[in-house]
Amino acid sequence: MTAGSSRLFGVLPWVYDDLRRRGAGAGTAIWCSLLWWLAWALLPLESPAWQRLLQRHGELYPHLAGRPPRFGDPLRYLLQSLWLLLWRPPADAPGWLRGGRRLLGAGHAALGLPGARLARALPCETPWQRAEQALQRLPRGLRRALLGLLGLCTGLLALLCITEPFGMLAQTVFVLLLWALAMLVRRLPGRFPALLLILLSVIVSCRYLWWRYTATLNWDASLDLACGLILLVAETYSWLVLILGYLQTSWPLSRKPAPLPEDLSRWPTVDLLIPTYNEDLAVVRNTVYAAQGIDWPADKLRIYILDDGRRETFRQFAAEVGVGYIVRPDNKHAKAGNLNHALKKIDGELVAIFDCDHVPVRSFLQFTVGWFLKDPKLALVQTPHHFFSPDPFERNLGTFRRRPNEGELFYGLVQEGNDLWNAAFFCGSCAVLRRAAVESIGGFAVETVTEDAHTALRMHRKGWNSAYLRIPLAAGLATESLSAHIGQRIRWARGMAQIFRTDNPLLGRGLNFFQRICYANAMLHFLAGLPRLVFLTAPLAFLLLHAYIIYAPASMIMLYVLPHMIHASLANSQMQGAYRHSFWGEVYETVLAWYIAWPTTMALIDPSKGKFNVTAKGGLMEDNQFDWRIARPYLVLAGLNVLGLGFAVWRLGWGPSEEIATVLVSVLWVLYNLLIIGGAVAVAAEVRQVRQNHRVEVRLPASLRLPGGRLYSGELTDYSSGGAGLELPVDLGLQSDTPVWLLLRRGEREFAFQGRLSRCAGRHVGVRFESLTPQQQIDLVQCTFARADAWLGWNNRYIEERPLRNFIDVLRLGGQGYVRLLEHVPPHLLPGARALRRTCGWLGSFLPRGPALPLNPVREP
Repeated sequence: MTAGSSRLFGVLPWVYDDLRRRGAGAGTAIWCSLLWWLAWALLPLESPAWQRLLQRHGELYPHLAGRPPRFGDPLRYLLQSLWLLLWRPPADAPGWLRGGRRLLGAGHAALGLPGARLARALPCETPWQRAEQALQRLPRGLRRALLGLLGLCTGLLALLCITEPFGMLAQTVFVLLLWALAMLVRRLPGRFPALLLILLSVIVSCRYLWWRYTATLNWDASLDLACGLILLVAETYSWLVLILGYLQTSWPLSRKPAPLPEDLSRWPTVDLLIPTYNEDLAVVRNTVYAAQGIDWPADKLRIYILDDGRRETFRQFAAEVGVGYIVRPDNKHAKAGNLNHALKKIDGELVAIFDCDHVPVRSFLQFTVGWFLKDPKLALVQTPHHFFSPDPFERNLGTFRRRPNEGELFYGLVQEGNDLWNAAFFCGSCAVLRRAAVESIGGFAVETVTEDAHTALRMHRKGWNSAYLRIPLAAGLATESLSAHIGQRIRWARGMAQIFRTDNPLLGRGLNFFQRICYANAMLHFLAGLPRLVFLTAPLAFLLLHAYIIYAPASMIMLYVLPHMIHASLANSQMQGAYRHSFWGEVYETVLAWYIAWPTTMALIDPSKGKFNVTAKGGLMEDNQFDWRIARPYLVLAGLNVLGLGFAVWRLGWGPSEEIATVLVSVLWVLYNLLIIGGAVAVAAEVRQVRQNHRVEVRLPASLRLPGGRLYSGELTDYSSGGAGLELPVDLGLQSDTPVWLLLRRGEREFAFQGRLSRCAGRHVGVRFESLTPQQQIDLVQCTFARADAWLGWNNRYIEERPLRNFIDVLRLGGQGYVRLLEHVPPHLLPGARALRRTCGWLGSFLPRGPALPLNPVREP
């Protein structure tokens, strides 16, 4: 044996002992020691490049770091390394990650899509942008004529592409050409590429629906025809919502704030209303404190608590802080009745409305009121509903501040699209209304449980205008539990169905064409429950009942269905990527489908049914739990799809050979449905929520003053109503429970808040506020929640939108949902659940993960 080989073999006992100390079993330690020796012998691990890569082991192999080695780890390392060859780092990924990936194999440029390479090769100003600029320079009449001619030619060509019958080869070529064109333009900047993707999606989707109506119904078999028509109606609904959505959001307005006059005497008087019913005073208190700090002349701003609960503690609080307090003798018409009663008690020109948990920033009125002075027919300025606490989807799925939440599509894109057509909705809070406009329609609408949208509809019918500012100027609490969240959505769905039935925007006078489209699409969106349930059970018609719901060869089904889905995904990703990630909407809609299907159907039949329910906010959840009541319908759907898989196996083994392709297509559909249902099941696994005061992560300058008077500058890392986190430049060796003062700035003023250290971890300390006076509580809210820039840059941490990666993530989530289900199944109901859960977890441990990228903290200006 040579000296070198002796040195190599000499380290084996050391590696073995180290692995044993880290918790590895004897067999695993021997196996891993031998592999480590081979790596040392064959790979230049001492090179700088390998050393840099090994230093980032925890980020590149997040599921393998921080735990004892296991026997299957070599295979896990191999699969993860192969995945890293295909994984594309985001544009803002650290340089070490891009360098490490080049070390692992081919770089992104060698694997990127043609469109990505083309976008990088083009100059900053693309031909699309130059054409758009040239079009804007033309006279208005000529521009409209050119656009009309272009639209006519495009429409005739699209009609030909939609209705022309193709054979299999022609359809394949047609599909590939359109897909290649979409790949070329999808990464180009500007609006015209997005409009072209929408046009391609419309052509492919309309062609698919034309084919479905003309070539896929079996008129000779009653069962086939009945099941096929049910699916076709559901698909027609989805197609209609898709097309209306394109019309609604293809050109968002992106309105900017209008400046106020320098003469303060021209600023209008504002009555700020905070309606409340049964919420805790702790929830309402911050909203009132923030409202008192709004930058507006004191003689032109009046704040009122509208207490429909008629509670003495609220009356005393209002008197203590110096705001108005209004009650009424009954609770008729719920929130709408409460607001209408208040309208009789106030006389301000404008009315600002905030739900009792929505905390406004100090600049709220300065950003919104200018438009009322610019447009005398303006009735409404709506701003987003922003939430600083996670909703049940974000908390249970771990996506808070990593992916857009459920509501961001509406408040980020849909409302901006509505604004272009003068159809922005009133959403019940975070809005300013002209009192004269509300009074002109007889007050807030009371006929439905969504008084906000109905009120906006009536004002639009009267000829009033609306505006939407996509700037988060207030923030509130999201619903804590999945059941409360679903209850809130049921109310919204029922109310919109009631409006559609009693005051249909497609009928009657006062609305222009596009206003009707915007309102109708919003209402049709909430009728998605039944179509979604149809899609989740449609393949079972063939597998269980042998009914041909799409009477066509399997190859033709794939050539029509897949392009329809792919182009819709590409177009929506281009338009909606910043507000909703691809395929995650499938999970949201599946969770709600069962629960909104019946209320919306009944509201269409009898719109008088249903009542207003208050959404609970500020609750706690002591332990992890599984909401079996909410998950029950999804478990039934999952069981039916599993039964369908069993029948698929039987049909593959003993059915006619000519049906094998159809069975395989049905199996793929069932598997996809099972994983989407699994995502819904994952949401039902509720994660504990034990903080009464939600913490908001932030980066702000702050200081800490110790009892001896020493002052240390640091950085505020998070805050809540009850405490704050601080990062100091050095470890001061402080002890918990030490009395301190936290110093924060608001503008040129500095405020001190007394408290005690609740935790000390090196340079990071936590402060628990104590004995704050009412004025200090007001100052604290205005230094934190009510800062003018409090919610700007909130989405800086979002993962980049990539449809393929999102598709894989949603499928992985579906598998995790069933694992979570097994974790909560009582042992006596399913004796093998523990073993099955371990098997699923073991198999899942081999799945690769994306690198654990460090989240850059949001630094507020």
